[in-house]
Parts: sequence; structure tokens; C-alpha cells
Amino acid sequence: MKILTVIPARGGSKGIPKKNIRFIAGQPLLAYAIQCAKASAYDMEVAVSSDEEEIQTIARRFGARVIARPAELAGDSVTLDPVVCHAVTAVEEALHCCYDIVITMQPTSPLLSPETLDAAIAFFIENKCDTVLSGVNDPRLSWRIEEGRYIPNYARRLNRQYMPKELKETGAFVITKRACVTPESRFGSRVSVFEVPEKESGDIDTPQDWLIAQYELQRKKIAIRLEGYPQIGLGHIYRGLRLAENFIEHDLLFIISEKSRLGIQKLEQSRFPYRVVANDEEFFACLDEFRADIVINDILDTDTAYMQRLKESGARIVNFEDMGEGRYLADAVINALYESEEKTPHMYWGDKYYLIRDEFLLEPPGEFHENVSEILVIFGGTDPNDLTYKTVQAIMKFPEEAGIHCTVILGMGYRYEEKIRELVSGMPDRFDVVRDVKMMTAYMGKADIAVSSQGRTMLELVAMRVPTILMAQNEREMTHAFGGLGNGFLNLGLGRTIESAAIFETIQWLMHCPGIRRNMWEQMSKKDLTHGAERVKRIILEGNEL
Repeated sequence: MKILTVIPARGGSKGIPKKNIRFIAGQPLLAYAIQCAKASAYDMEVAVSSDEEEIQTIARRFGARVIARPAELAGDSVTLDPVVCHAVTAVEEALHCCYDIVITMQPTSPLLSPETLDAAIAFFIENKCDTVLSGVNDPRLSWRIEEGRYIPNYARRLNRQYMPKELKETGAFVITKRACVTPESRFGSRVSVFEVPEKESGDIDTPQDWLIAQYELQRKKIAIRLEGYPQIGLGHIYRGLRLAENFIEHDLLFIISEKSRLGIQKLEQSRFPYRVVANDEEFFACLDEFRADIVINDILDTDTAYMQRLKESGARIVNFEDMGEGRYLADAVINALYESEEKTPHMYWGDKYYLIRDEFLLEPPGEFHENVSEILVIFGGTDPNDLTYKTVQAIMKFPEEAGIHCTVILGMGYRYEEKIRELVSGMPDRFDVVRDVKMMTAYMGKADIAVSSQGRTMLELVAMRVPTILMAQNEREMTHAFGGLGNGFLNLGLGRTIESAAIFETIQWLMHCPGIRRNMWEQMSKKDLTHGAERVKRIILEGNEL
């Protein structure tokens, strides 16, 4: 079948002057309709009908045939039927052909995708329709006025998702048989409505519509690859979720390996979309299907081969916590827990790029107390070396009259909960054991001293100004330069080499040195972690932090 698409675009827009040629998200509004039609899998002629020279010039620039619209068809009161009929006749005369299908596409619907347009054409052909309009399901609880009274248009109040389907015309397209196109109509007797996705249904008539469409057109498809299992902890998962919260206006997809069962569980709880893959081949297949504009890697070190293959996708690549050779091929590398003198422009080092959670932006930091009464033990989501048990054993050595209360926070991946609870079972007034805490600030804000590992949690402790004793879970954590005295920490080194007695002695010494604790508290107060998310978002989307 021969298909002609007509895009009517007159120059006399009143609501938004010069609407059809004004730039939106980087190009003229008219360009989106032309590009959508030309990207169709169906072979079609694309013609723009306009009375305005500027519009005609832009139409040609984007590859459309131009039909000069006569003045009598350019007035405010003229409907589209005679305009489309005139354009169809003009193209047929110019090309000496006859069309089978005529599609009217409005330039005011820039969100329509070629895939949706093609699906509508297939629907039109398969169902032998005379006319198919675009519509969006938009059920509402509505009212009408009868004899001065407000009457509901529904029998029963329901939540929107349970209301019967109500299709509203979007104006994106009208597909019709050529025989139905006349100066008076484009409708035959067999009319149907093709439902378009809600995100493609926008129709620009007002400045508010323009802002919404611009917002939608600037959405990016962002794939976040991450891992989360006992050996590396859940810090990557929590950072990925924080990123997702900051990119809620974009299309997001998490991609995670099947070995990250804890991470998968956390993503399931988050309700963000995710895919599980077994290997790199499945990852790249998933990426091809998603067609990401941006790929974020939070999988620790990358190698050159992986990054070279990833760059073939054409996506912008941003890596977190990457110290591998592949980092030199990324568009940006963000290492908030590391410091480096490396001056490569695309690498961003230090705590100013930390993604602090929203709760830490709202809650005021803890106050300093001369005497220690509350100790917090917190070793992340998994604590693979069970430093929690060793630390609790140390705190148990304090006599009851010391007046010390300890809160022990267990992550969702901690495997020795029963052992910990049994250890402190005879001391309910001295120990509280809490698992998988949702609001961490409630516990950190009360602590006078914390004992923690050297990962993401230590920055949250800085935000709440809790003088902290650190023990690293592994050699990599020991390279996290943030965990030093200059930022308010006493660092004992690799946790698995530290005896419980040494932990007790360190806590006892720090308890009896209020001057040292005050200095640690003051060092932490100098840190401002509130703008990291803004900086990271600009780096990911725009390539710089300014």
C-alpha cells in the first residue's frame, strides 16, 4: 500500500507564538513529527502543509516535501479536513500517483515514537478500518451540570486503575483510507481508536503543555549495572538506589548479576525496574534491548576489554569506585571514598561527590557530650568478617556501673543474628539489637561513639558528627582515604587482625579523652556532604559539575 503522511503546520499560532518552529529540547517542534514519520518501518511520503516560509524552510531541512497552503486554508476557523485534502491532491498531482492510506500527524505531538506509529498502521491494516485515531486511556471521576445541579458521571467511586477504560483523543495521528479524505471529512464508517502509551500522549496547546513535553523529551534512558553480595557488601546497591532517587525523571533500569542475591532482594523491595543477568553476554544483550543513553557501572574495577565493548554502544559511560585500567575509557569516574593526585579531567575524587541519603539532609547532626553513654556498632549490610561480634564482645567488658548502652545495627545480609542475640541475651538494659534499619539518623543522632567499617557508612557518621573507631573489612577498604583522623576517625586498620581486647582498650581510651572526641566531632563538622548528589547528577548528565 502507498502511504502519504501529511503534517499540517500553519504559522498563525496564538497560544504559543511561532510554536511549530520554536526549539524544544534542542530542535524545532516540527522536526519531531517529520523524524517520527521518516523513521517508520513503512515506506511513506512525508509532506508538510504550511503558509509560512520559515516553516517551509525547516520542513525541507528535515527532509519533508512542502505543500504551500493557500491563504483561504490558513485561517483560525479552518478545520484540518480541507487542509489535508488539499495536500493529498497536490502531492498526487506532483508525483502522478494515488495513495491508499493518508496519515495526518500533528506537529504538536512530539512524544510519539515510530514504534507506536507503526503499530497503529499495522492495526489499521489488519482490522480493515476506514479510520483510526490516536487515543490515551484517561479515566476520571467527572461531573456534569443538569438544571443547576452537579451530577456524577459514575455509578461508584473507584481508584483510577480500577475505572473502566476511557479513551481521549490525543491528536497525534489520524490514519484513514484515501477514499475517505474529502474537504469535509477524513472519517469512514469503520472507525477505531488506537491506544498510545501515556508518556507519548502529550499534545502541545499551552505553555504548560510545552514545559511537560520538554521535560519528557529530555528524559534519558539510564542503565545502572551493580553488584551486592557478602564479599563486597551492599554499598553499591545503596548508592544505586540513591542515584535512582535522584534520576526519577528519567527512564531507569538496574542490571545485576544472579550471584547478587542480597542485591536482588533489595532491588525487589525498591520497586525500581531491574534485570538479572548471568554473565557479560547477557548484560550486553540486555543493554542493546534497553538502548541506554547513559550506562553507570558500580561493579568495582573494570578492565579495558569490557570498557571497549561498552563504548561501542554509543552510550555515555560513568563508573563509580573504579580503580581498574578500564577507568581511563570511561566518560567520567567518580570515586568519593578515595583521594588521588591524578589530574585526569574526567576523574572526580573525594567526599564532595558522596551521595548522602535524604534523611541525612533533614536531620540535624548529633550534639557533643563530655560523657559517653551511648555506643553504636554498625558494620554495613553484610559484615563478612563478623566484626560486629568481636566488637560486642569488647563492649561487654565494661562494667554495668559504667552506664554504657550499646545499640547494635545488623544489615539485611548479616548472617549471625542468632549468635549476637544469644551473646547479649542476659543484658537487655545494656544492649539493643536492631536489624535492617530504615531511618539510620534516629540511631546515629543519639550515639556518642560509633564503631564501624570503612565503607559508605563512615560518611553518614560524619554527617551526624559521631566520633568513630574504624576497622576495614578488607584490603580495598583500607585504601578509602576518607577514614582518617583529619575527618574525625580513629582507624585501627584491617578488622580481622584486631583482637577484641584492642577494641575494648581503644573504646575505653576514647571514652576518657573528651578532648580527643571533641576534636574528632569538630573535624566532622567541617565537612559539608549536602551537595554531592547535585554534583554527581550534573557530571552524569552534562559531563561537568558546574
